[in-house]
This record gives sequence, structure tokens and C-alpha cells, in this order.
Amino acid sequence: MKPEIYQAEGYQFMGAAFEVYNDRGYGMAEEIYQESLEIELELRGIAFHSKPELRCHYKGRELKKRYVPDLFAFGCLVVELKAVTQLAAEHEAQLINYLRLPRQPVGYLVNFGHKDTLEWKRFILSEFCPSASMSAD
Repeated sequence: MKPEIYQAEGYQFMGAAFEVYNDRGYGMAEEIYQESLEIELELRGIAFHSKPELRCHYKGRELKKRYVPDLFAFGCLVVELKAVTQLAAEHEAQLINYLRLPRQPVGYLVNFGHKDTLEWKRFILSEFCPSASMSAD
């Protein structure tokens, strides 16, 4: 596993997230942060998809239920946004599910609701990392 996988993309994404937090502060609705972050990503020229639907399957059959992460940035980062006082284990599990469905190795869980600082975690699922012969740098 390469911990630096998509590191440059992560730095750029988190720079945008910190800008939104510094401007908006904490305590607003998640939707306000989502829309503000989308504007900031656009201003920085960062490619993203908002609320992409992830299809679920069981034994080769498509289920009606869809998972919908908040953002897919740079074509490689799955992002889940929160506006809660503290991140919980179920938030981490939610992001891990969002990574497993499209088989993406890197995700960010970002919480705008934490007082005094932006709370965030980077997740890497090594089973989905490109092989050693492929470079993500």
C-alpha cells in the first residue's frame, strides 16, 4: 500500500475544505457546506461530481437502493461531508461503504460541525490501490 496515493489531490481538496470552514465557521447545515464547497472547488478548477449515485447489486441483480456520497473529486476521491459536533463510527462505516462499491482506494470524511477546527479523516482501502507497477504520483 502506498500512503501517498492521491496525496496531491487530497491536499488540494482539503485546501478548499479549509477555505470553506474558515469562511463559514461551524454550526450551519450540511447543505450550506456542500454548496459552498462545490463553489470553492469550481473556483479552484477542481473537477468533481456532486451526489453521484452508486449502484448496489446482490448475486448479479441490481438493487433499488442507491448509495449517494456527497462528492467525487478529481475522479479518484470519494468524499462524505458532515456537520455534526463529533464524527462517529457510523460516519466512518458509511464512507468505507462508499469506497467499496466503486472500488475506490481513497476517501475523505470531513466534518464542518466541529467547533474551533475542521475535523477530517483520510481513509485508504489498500485492496483497491493500484498495483506497485502503476504510479499515482
